[in-house]
Order: sequence, then structure tokens, then C-alpha cells
Amino acid sequence: MPATTSETTASRTVYDFTVKSIDGKDVQLNQFKGKKLLIVNVASECGYTPQYKELEELYKKHGDRVTVLGFPANNFGGQEPGSNEQIATFCEKNYGVTFPMFAKVSVKGDDTAPLYQFLASKAQNGAISDAPDWNFCKYLVDEQGHVVGFYPSKVKPMSDELVAAILK
Repeated sequence: MPATTSETTASRTVYDFTVKSIDGKDVQLNQFKGKKLLIVNVASECGYTPQYKELEELYKKHGDRVTVLGFPANNFGGQEPGSNEQIATFCEKNYGVTFPMFAKVSVKGDDTAPLYQFLASKAQNGAISDAPDWNFCKYLVDEQGHVVGFYPSKVKPMSDELVAAILK
């Protein structure tokens, strides 16, 4: 019996992806099953860079419910020029980041990383068609790996709106 369109889209999740950690190791996202994920495209030289502090606060305060995943990207005005090593040092030194950070990726354009192609395509993820339009855009993923929300840069990680969605 052929799968219907809704079954086809719903059958793919973020758990189908393997990405590179900031230190170059393969990370299968299925290791995060059972917790919500907040996937964020981050940058070190952006007006929103101070959100690293709230992302870390969210991770420490609600880490039993959500794992923050940071994906450095240099798609918006060259605001993430550093190497993966420089980015990791910057995040640890300036913001005490302990949540998982990944290798720099592209989040828009012809070279968009496969995970971000999936996150921004309702045809692929079954729910959301929003692509990052700046740094610190956030995708909320449920405990089964399905994309359930998109939050633009201006939505702070510890905002009532986002925390309520995580705790729901």
C-alpha cells in the first residue's frame, strides 16, 4: 500500500540527520530522542549575539526538557567569520556555553546544509516553511523529532512565549 503524502512528510524527522560537531566529529541527532530541541543559527559578531547568554540559561534551567543546539552560520553580513575552533573558544570564554555546538554551516542559499533545508521546508518537515532571515532564528522540535515551531531572531530564548512552548 503506497504511503500518503502526510505519512511521507511525517516519516522524516530531525533524527534522520547526522551533523558535524564543532570539533569535527559526526553527531547523529537521534541521540537526542525524548527531549525537545531548540536548533539555533548563531553568530559571534551580531547584534543578537548576547542571546548566547539566554540560550545557556535556558539550557541549564530547562535541560531536562530541551537541548539547545547551536549552528554557527556566516550567511548574514559576514557576522560569523571565525573558524570552528575560534567560534568554540569565543562561546566558552564570553558566554560559558555548554550546550552542543556544531560546525559552521550555511542556513540559506545554494549551499544550505541538509538539516536547514529540511527545517525550512514544509514539504519536507510537514509543519514549517520559515527559513532563517537573520542570525539567532530558532526551530523548536518535539520529543519525536518533528518541527513544531519557528521563532525569529527577536524572540529571546527566555521569553515567556518560547519557554511556554518548551514546557508544554
